Formats: sequence, structure tokens, C-alpha cells
Amino acid sequence: MPDLSDFDFDLPEARIALRPVIPRTAARLLVSQAGALEDSTVAGIGGFLRAGDLLVLNNTRVIPSRIFGTRSRDTIHGSGVSSIEATMIQRISPDTWRALARPMKRLAVGDIVDFGEMKAEVMDKSDGQVELKFSATGADLDETFYRQGHMPLPPYIASKRPADAQDLEDYQTVFAEKSGAVAAPTASLHFDNALLDSLRQTGVQTTEVTLHVGAGTFLPVKTEDISEHKMHSEWGEVDERAAEAIAETLKNGGRVIPLGTTSLRIIETAAMATGEIAPWSGDTDIFITPGFEFRVTSGLMTNFHLPKSTLLMLVAALVGMEQAQAIYAHALKEKYRFFSYGDASLLFPA
Repeated sequence: MPDLSDFDFDLPEARIALRPVIPRTAARLLVSQAGALEDSTVAGIGGFLRAGDLLVLNNTRVIPSRIFGTRSRDTIHGSGVSSIEATMIQRISPDTWRALARPMKRLAVGDIVDFGEMKAEVMDKSDGQVELKFSATGADLDETFYRQGHMPLPPYIASKRPADAQDLEDYQTVFAEKSGAVAAPTASLHFDNALLDSLRQTGVQTTEVTLHVGAGTFLPVKTEDISEHKMHSEWGEVDERAAEAIAETLKNGGRVIPLGTTSLRIIETAAMATGEIAPWSGDTDIFITPGFEFRVTSGLMTNFHLPKSTLLMLVAALVGMEQAQAIYAHALKEKYRFFSYGDASLLFPA
């Protein structure tokens, strides 16, 4: 198995996209098939697909879960008020989230944080995270996030500019439906309804799965032996309709092409138990590295990823180490835009 250093590369800051191109479909598309590379655009993706292909969409909806509040506390030294910023990273129950909070040192178990329309109690504090139990629950809690929260932009964007109202639209897919993600399935951000409709008219089919993307998707691998890396779990579902569509496509000789690594990870999870696709739901921490046996995936559309990331390892698993390195060398040379708001690639194993 390759070492971590095999997935490292130098990325100039200028290549990190801070905003998406407009319109969405104007993003560039680097196509890798039969070992060759071709430059195109997302608008032209139909030229590389054929009737009978199936695009697998992740219909998760990003919750604007970065919120601001105050913590008040009476102590023997008097009353104190602290401003608190909290970013949700994983839902534990309908009213409880695991979150990153700043400044962490200002919080203790039992504290109440006032977030305006709702309050939250600090139930636990460990491993650099807090567990927050909110006064709102379920759909009411989600709606409160949508009213007063900010989009949880990836760290490499958030460190350069704050989230704003435009991100509420830009960082959400046009087919987002099921609330629960704290990061977007970014390859799907390139699609609009007109492009999807035009592809369907040519015989390219679509189906939807769900994987609620967590903040762990941005964490780099830190162990030189990549097999020692522990993936964060994320909840996902492949329902009966999606499983049937995937099975039927493969039976008829079509290609199953996930839009994004999240869609790929959930359909491969659903196929692992028996080797064939089947309805499935639950938490998955599948870690796809070179040598992985793909059971249902025929190709992949994905953005360009962080050095040393699990997503880059997934790409190498699909197309091979040598081709993955060629793809990224080409993308850097031709000044493709990287990461969540960047350009995309369409990858087929040789």
C-alpha cells in the first residue's frame, strides 16, 4: 500500500477557489478515460456520457450550522459574559449536536449558551469538541439554523473570508432535500436543473442516495501508514428505488457514475455486505484506498482535493496511482481551480 507521502503535492494558494464560477456549469472539467486526459467544461459533460448511464446524486442538504451566541456565568469573582461561536459537526440526536466551539476555554459542562432564538446546554467537553443539547429539536431546530445560521464553509475558505448570504445558495446543490450535512457534496454543485434535464433527454438516467457529509471530510491523514487512519462515521442511505436503479443499470451494461465521493462511498458501502447493491442505511466509515475492490462504481465525477486527503486516496484507488498523479499534475499545469468551489474531473478507470 502507498505511504502518505505518495499523496502529497505543492498547491499554490492562487489555485484555491474562494467563490464558484457563474453559471455553475461553466466550471472546467478534466476528463480521464482510457489513460488519456481531455479538457472540457461541465456544460459539455454530455459528450462523455451515453444513453443508459446512471448518475448517482447525493440529496443531502447542508445545514447553515455555524452560529453565534453568548455564555453568561456567575462566579465567586462576579458575573461574566463571553461571546461563543459554535459550528455543528455531527448530529447525535434530534436535539443534540457535537460541535467545535471558540473559545473552547470559556465553556464548561453545565453552561448554558444563548443563541438568540434558542439556548443550548453544554453536556460534554472532550477531544477539542463540545456536546450541545438545544432547547429546540428535530425540524424546529433545523429551521432555526436556517434562519440564523451561517454556512459552515471549509476551513481553507473560511480562513480567507467569512460566509455570506451568497453562500446559502452557492454551497447547496439544486437537488438538496434531506437536511443533515455540515459540508456540501461539492461535485454536485456544478449542476443546474437545465443540465440535468438535458442529460435525461439523451438517455442518461439519475437516481438519489443520501450521505450526510461531516466535517471529517476535510481532515488530512496524519499517519504515514495510511492504513492506520481512522475515518469519521457519517449517516447514509441507499433506498430500494436507488438500489434497483443501480442494479438495473449494471444488468443492462450501463455505467454507474456517482457525482462526488460521498455518493460513491455510500453505494459501495451498500454493496459490501453481499458484493451486490442492496438497500442499506446506517453509519459508514468506509475508507477507500488503492487496492479497494469497487463493486458497483464505473466512474466518478469529483472536484480536486486536498493533499494527503482520504478523497485523493479514493481517486487513486479508482484510476490507479500513476494516473491520479498525472491528473493532478495536469490540473496544476493548466491552472484548474481546486477544492469545494473549484473545477471538476470526470474519471473512468483504464
